[in-house]
Amino acid sequence: MCATGIGHRRRSPSPVPVESAVVNPDQLADQLYAIITRVVEARRAAEGDSVTDPLLARTDIRLERPKNRDHGDWASNAAMRLAKPLGANPRELAQEIALESERLDGVASAEVAGPGFINFRLDAAAAGALAKTIVDAGEAYGQNVTQAGASINLEFVSANPTGPLHIGHTRWAALGDSIARVLKASGAKLASEYYINDAGSQMDKFGASVLAAAKGEPTPEGGYPGQYIADLAAAVLEREPGLLELPDDQALERARELAYELQLAEIRQALKDFNVEFDVWFSERELHAKNAQTDMSLVDDALERLRAQGHVFEQDDAVWVRTTDFGDDKDRVIRRSNGVYTYFAADAAYYLNKSDRGFQHKIYLLGADHHGYVHRLRALAGAAGDDPDADIEILIGQLVSINGAKLSKRAGNIIELTDLQKWLGTDALRYSLARSPADSPLTLDPELLRSHSNDNPVYYVQYAHARTRSVARNAEVAGVTRSAFAPQLLTHETESALLGALQEFPRIVAQAAELREPHRVARYVEEVAGLYHKWYDNCRVIPLGEEPITDLHRTRLWLNDATGQVIRNGLALVGVSAPERM
Repeated sequence: MCATGIGHRRRSPSPVPVESAVVNPDQLADQLYAIITRVVEARRAAEGDSVTDPLLARTDIRLERPKNRDHGDWASNAAMRLAKPLGANPRELAQEIALESERLDGVASAEVAGPGFINFRLDAAAAGALAKTIVDAGEAYGQNVTQAGASINLEFVSANPTGPLHIGHTRWAALGDSIARVLKASGAKLASEYYINDAGSQMDKFGASVLAAAKGEPTPEGGYPGQYIADLAAAVLEREPGLLELPDDQALERARELAYELQLAEIRQALKDFNVEFDVWFSERELHAKNAQTDMSLVDDALERLRAQGHVFEQDDAVWVRTTDFGDDKDRVIRRSNGVYTYFAADAAYYLNKSDRGFQHKIYLLGADHHGYVHRLRALAGAAGDDPDADIEILIGQLVSINGAKLSKRAGNIIELTDLQKWLGTDALRYSLARSPADSPLTLDPELLRSHSNDNPVYYVQYAHARTRSVARNAEVAGVTRSAFAPQLLTHETESALLGALQEFPRIVAQAAELREPHRVARYVEEVAGLYHKWYDNCRVIPLGEEPITDLHRTRLWLNDATGQVIRNGLALVGVSAPERM
């Protein structure tokens, strides 16, 4: 992005007042904005212009890491963005801003490059101070407030409780939980939610399948096959030995309810073992239950609320919602001519219920076969009086496959989450699913994920963390402690590169939250791991032989521990452990 810089010989005639030394990109951006504001005011005053418009907002001041580290620690194109509205030459304006910036405490140099980029280099003490900041912050480092004030309901997985979770659910579980983690780390008030589809004909078919298995009969037409049904039948009979003596309708109901309870418990446990815990488990049955006082269900209430918004009409004895007013490809029936509500009615009641619980923004993470829901749900938000562009978000995840994965012996036609965990391990599975965008099809290589080599991304990152802990343990034995901190001593090029990357973590987390892309965190910790390994090869924390322990060794221990903390925090955001030893 930036060409070779041009240094400056003269200084601004008066120092720029600052509150504190620049030690991170946010502080630099704050102070750069203050400088730009003064430069704009001075130019306008010189021209007799009394306009006070600052031309750029603080949010317009963005710093990027130069691709070539020889160009400095941070680069800004603010001068080029400001030049046109100010009527100035961008390079001359950049030089004026750079001259002021060089007076900032903590900035070693500010150089103009190309058509008007400004490349900033922090002095070693300012850059190195970050190591202590990270260690002191601990688990809180990386947390930010970019999503503060957002009230979000995030729904994902939501598999029917009629069978075990499969490989598709596995990806949505990993992605959804990681999205929830980065949003919470960025200050959002968020509830992760599992919608239990426990009403409707599929539950009756499920119950009939279990009852047939208990009786030793074939699976009924349209029912659920598989060994897991036979296992559920055995468990149901163990709980209720007299099941087969009940009248058929009662036996069907008991088989359905007991099997449902057992299957849902298995789903909960499988997700818990996968490091996924939901804040809310919402039963579809709640939508259809009648209120004792009003004799209305949430579905009944949803219809009346949509009617009050003016988007309900009747045709052919059915009740419709005019969703085409909000971009849907066709209007939707909410209640059929026979008085039975459609699935769309439950969707409407559920959406409104989320609003009633205080969630302004709703995120749905759906599978690749649910593209048709996008326009339908957005139109539903519009019909409910919300802004489809602001209040609802539908993320579609693509399919995932694993070379050599075998179909479940229990289910017969799926690859189960529990089987994948036993085969690949929770950490390898979660990390590999979290490090790719949700909208990209994914094929995993099990041999790679099971290997203990640098080619295995999760092993590479976890090994880097384990190495930081090993260095800390060995330092303690050697008598190297964090009793001194002299950040100005961290001058090796690998230290500069590592510190520069560690500075980025809060921004990466905020960006991952804003874009709903937790893979950015996974890719980031891989970068940090690589930089740490290079630093480890070049810079010693423990003296060699009879070499005395110095403040450089002590300060490097701070950097070592700071790196371990960042990797640990990053792995936690994608639900992966950070081992102490490997």
